[in-house]
Amino acid sequence: MKNIMKNVIVMAGIFASASAFTADYPSKNIRLIVPFGAGGGTDSVGRTIANSSKDILGTNITVMNRTGGAGAVGMSYGAQQRADGYTLTVVTREIASLPQMGLMQHTADDFKLIRMVNLDPAVVLVNKDSKFNNINDLIKEAKANPGAVKFASTAAPNFYLIALQKNQGIQLNAIPYNGSSEAIPSVLGGHTAVTMVTPGEAISQLRSGQLKALGVMSKERISYIPDVPTLMEQGVNVTSGTWRGIAAPKNTPDEIVTLLGNAFDKAMASEDFKSFMAKGAMTIHNMNAAEFTQFVKDDTKSLSALMK
Repeated sequence: MKNIMKNVIVMAGIFASASAFTADYPSKNIRLIVPFGAGGGTDSVGRTIANSSKDILGTNITVMNRTGGAGAVGMSYGAQQRADGYTLTVVTREIASLPQMGLMQHTADDFKLIRMVNLDPAVVLVNKDSKFNNINDLIKEAKANPGAVKFASTAAPNFYLIALQKNQGIQLNAIPYNGSSEAIPSVLGGHTAVTMVTPGEAISQLRSGQLKALGVMSKERISYIPDVPTLMEQGVNVTSGTWRGIAAPKNTPDEIVTLLGNAFDKAMASEDFKSFMAKGAMTIHNMNAAEFTQFVKDDTKSLSALMK
């Protein structure tokens, strides 16, 4: 009986401490780990949600870029931090793909997914002076010269590319880069012929005419680049894209996760956030914790089928 009472008292003390800790949250700045380079789409989404949430939370959210391994380095680092709500991580589709390939030990189960923020299709891009003017020009060249067309890949493997190659029976020469902030300059400089990124990652180069879009990998045209046809319009039945969200280490108290989720809801609904995302050609796609968690499980299964 004494042991039982002792355990009850200890557990009560733990819960009391947790409640006091949660009530005081946040009492200092929050770090947000971005697993890709500065200037890319994932970095832009992370910095936008951080900036739009700071006044709501009453504290600064400092972005830390931790790159490498197609996102594995940064996301693994984030998963291993203290579960106190002061280190969050931008998680991307790679959290569903890399573990299945043995390229990352941590999985989505090592996080509490808080909110999905962004969901975008990919767009196929070439230099403005490229001889390719549509997706079929690229496919024709790839079929005539297998492996000759250099592709600037923002991830390894690149599921945008895999989907296109599988559908068309072609092979491009994939050259790895650390995100779109490296891949786009490679195409601009003529080091590679083509890349596939989300519209927001290349919207300034598209608007300035430095890059040419061969097609967007969605079922319908998107409002940010309405003159760009879908691949499906050009007879290529391929769709693909990516998503980004915010997560915390898996043992983070539920009260903190709920508080953060509510703050991100308000941030995503703000006019400043919506205006910034529209200016950057990024689509807001808010999913709550439960929806986001189920979405990642479903996407993990679909990627598994694609890999096989």
